[in-house]
Amino acid sequence: MNRINQLFANKRENILSIYFCAGHPTLEGTANTIRTLEQKGVDMIEVGIPFSDPMADGPVIQDAATKALRNGMSLKKLFSQLEGIRGQLSTDNHQLSTVNCQLSTDEVKMPLILMGYLNPIMQFGFEKFCQRCVEVGVDGVIIPDLPFADYLEEYKPVADKYDIRIIMLITPETSDERIRFIDEHTDGFIYMVSSAATTGAQKEFGDQKQAYFSRIKSMNLNHPCMIGFGISNKQTLETAQANAAGAIIGSKFVKLYEETQDAGKAMDALLEALKQ
Repeated sequence: MNRINQLFANKRENILSIYFCAGHPTLEGTANTIRTLEQKGVDMIEVGIPFSDPMADGPVIQDAATKALRNGMSLKKLFSQLEGIRGQLSTDNHQLSTVNCQLSTDEVKMPLILMGYLNPIMQFGFEKFCQRCVEVGVDGVIIPDLPFADYLEEYKPVADKYDIRIIMLITPETSDERIRFIDEHTDGFIYMVSSAATTGAQKEFGDQKQAYFSRIKSMNLNHPCMIGFGISNKQTLETAQANAAGAIIGSKFVKLYEETQDAGKAMDALLEALKQ
């Protein structure tokens, strides 16, 4: 079973997913960040693929992506950094080896998702992208600007071939009809964006957002939802946990990581902020 599906089968509430941008704050920190976050109790990780025009991202993540690109991060580089994250290293021709594989004592077991925009993935080649995801142990991908019609016709068949989950986003503006259509034709979970705005920490979720969360919860969808965008404190976290399977936190962690330059310290600071 895909690790994303395993997670939601085994844990139905209070799931915590953390986003960070590959190549930020340092170029070579990806694998260490993932291992550190798992040790801190994170349930799932979204690794951002930096892009020069991240239209869904607010200033914090835009800045992180810009710095990551300046550091030299690329999709090819990211895949090379993820080799061995599951406790085995691929061979030179990028085929998984069942012989002489090098096992790691700190094998990462939680689901890993890549989050990035369509252009770099298209340039890389989508089938090649899926192949590399399998080889390094990536379980899913979020592509915010992938049109749903293109997903159904071109991308879903390839992703299904490699057992890669393509996670779709919904917003307060998404109709019930379309949400049910997305629920029917996707797998894993649904990314429930808290607002139609870009990413960024918020102090609270007001009545309008609360009504949106309640509306989606009452639809009793087949797949679990995770709420993201704006979660940074106790109120926003508890609201997300009360209305979905859990919360996705990006900007707040990215900002703390930038300030501390240490994934463990950033996660400790985040957990403290989520109590206030």
